[in-house]
Amino acid sequence: QVAVDGCITKAPGGGEVAGRSPVDRGKQGLKRSGMVDGYGIPLGRVLAGANRHDSPLLAPTLDLLNGLGPLPEQTVVHLDAGYDSDNTRTLLAGRGLHGRIAHKGEKAPVQASRRWHVERTHAWQNAFHRLARCFERRAVVADAFFDLIDSIITVRSPIRRAWITHRWHTRPHHRP
Repeated sequence: QVAVDGCITKAPGGGEVAGRSPVDRGKQGLKRSGMVDGYGIPLGRVLAGANRHDSPLLAPTLDLLNGLGPLPEQTVVHLDAGYDSDNTRTLLAGRGLHGRIAHKGEKAPVQASRRWHVERTHAWQNAFHRLARCFERRAVVADAFFDLIDSIITVRSPIRRAWITHRWHTRPHHRP
């Protein structure tokens, strides 16, 4: 299971990967097209200006899967309605991936699919305030900060899952 989605943050200093933000009155912003696995572990990201649409960033984001080695045959990519197009379906089919794409115009809670993993990971990344307002002007420096934060998220994930499992198994069960 893989989920891909874009996230826009502020980039008040401008820089190589900043662009006019459509959601912040045209101020400088940064868009990251992030990809995570079924547990929310970051697999990679592509940085671009905030004025870029999500769908053109899908191909370079999926290119990052090549560095992970061979993928299982039934790899499913979960996408939101911003990717709902024939171009996206053709792109996924050409790479041997199966797509679960939300349909435009249909209300569906993010919890109904596996897209919530990428949304949660974006929230974790934004919790590091250094990236919620990116002042880095060079793309390589901004990418290095994301690599550091993704490493922290990756290390914390199994610890968090073990803690939740431990709490589930040690909590008192009500018996009649």
